[in-house]
Amino acid sequence: MLKEISILGSTGSIGTQALDVIRKTKEYKVIALTTNINIDLLEKQALEFKPKLVTVMDQKKSIILRDRLKGYNIKVASGDEGLIEAATLEDTKVVINSVVGMIGLIPTLEAIKAGKKIALANKETLVTAGEIVMREALKHKTEILPVDSEHSAIFQCLKSGNQNEISRLILTASGGPFRGKKTNDLLNIKVEDALKHPNWEMGRKITIDSATLMNKGLEIIEAKWLFDVEIDKIDAVVHPQSIIHSMVEFVDGSIIAHMGVPDMRIPIQYALSHPIRTKNEINKLDFNTLKELTFERADIETFPCLDLAYKAINAGGSMPAVLNASNEVAVELFLNNKISFLKIPEIISNVMDLHRNILNPTLDDILESDNWARETAMHKTCL
Repeated sequence: MLKEISILGSTGSIGTQALDVIRKTKEYKVIALTTNINIDLLEKQALEFKPKLVTVMDQKKSIILRDRLKGYNIKVASGDEGLIEAATLEDTKVVINSVVGMIGLIPTLEAIKAGKKIALANKETLVTAGEIVMREALKHKTEILPVDSEHSAIFQCLKSGNQNEISRLILTASGGPFRGKKTNDLLNIKVEDALKHPNWEMGRKITIDSATLMNKGLEIIEAKWLFDVEIDKIDAVVHPQSIIHSMVEFVDGSIIAHMGVPDMRIPIQYALSHPIRTKNEINKLDFNTLKELTFERADIETFPCLDLAYKAINAGGSMPAVLNASNEVAVELFLNNKISFLKIPEIISNVMDLHRNILNPTLDDILESDNWARETAMHKTCL
């Protein structure tokens, strides 16, 4: 029997790779697909997979797509309501949330309340509201499976021990395109330079986050909530080859590492097939040609975003939401050539300094802090 799936963000990097997994395994039925604005690709996906529903965040573009899909018995929705509808369709068993940004939070919470299994690739859901999300998942007995390669790796490594036996979680980072460079080397970085990731094919926003090391900072915050581990037991190490995807150290000194070729289809497939593993045609790691595995300390002086993430989660409350929101704004400004690469951490730091942290925030508090941080990040005093 086919497993019914909704994919939020089906036209992005994770979404298209998830559809590739589905296409090859033939074990899943696509129920819903969503995009922000890419209606050309969404139209092609809809005609191939014949979902019940497609959602376009941009209302004007949704009208265009609705006209294109006339006669195909596919409902076209739009905006936040359409995204939530895609996440909560009655027939859907698994929701892959691969949208980028804070917009992924509410659909995740609604899917949890609807009893859907969550394959989570949207970092912002746990970064901004991890405590609330995990509490709701426990309340509704909803399974949240990580799709990110690092968290999937930790999830799998943890099967080697018990929760009280964990000494450290060790997330690996490629170091991005500017590994080894110093601040003076980054003064005139262009957007196209920052988008040249050495190992992974990812979306534009996450690729810039990798270049600033913010991506690793967000993943550390995610790991705290996903695996219920205190932040002082979560480390990051730069591993340029991206062969070891992350590690778990246990109290006896044993370290379990998860290895494999850098291909996101592997963790995507595992999230879908868990608790079993299924075959695929993805290239396997060849130890006969593997020359070296190296590790080095992350350079937080040159790349302060990682340190800002630690400061945000240590502060707790609404501060991680402010970190995330100001980062989203700063990255978008950089991608649009409005600010320099080095201005990204400066804006984030300025906004965090101005924020009056709300401890034990409600969902409304988090959403309000998110809005405040976005507006503040755009203000001339922070730019």
